[in-house]
Amino acid sequence: MTAPVSYVEADYFGGTGSQQAVLWADGRLALGPLSVAEGQPVPAAGSPISQVLRRLGVDRAGHHDEFAAVGLGRHRSTRDWLP
Repeated sequence: MTAPVSYVEADYFGGTGSQQAVLWADGRLALGPLSVAEGQPVPAAGSPISQVLRRLGVDRAGHHDEFAAVGLGRHRSTRDWLP
């Protein structure tokens, strides 16, 4: 058994953008690939990133969504976290 692995991507500017996400578990595709293009509505199940995070066990309790619950908003700019 291997740990789950996810790839998530968000590209936003001025509040609009796109998201992509995919999840592998036990070496197999478990979810996705999921995508929401710029201008598309977010599915009722949530954004691609939130869906993957939920499958990884993230609880959004007290937050807008799973993305916010794990604090990904603090990494909005590569310059903010790249050494």
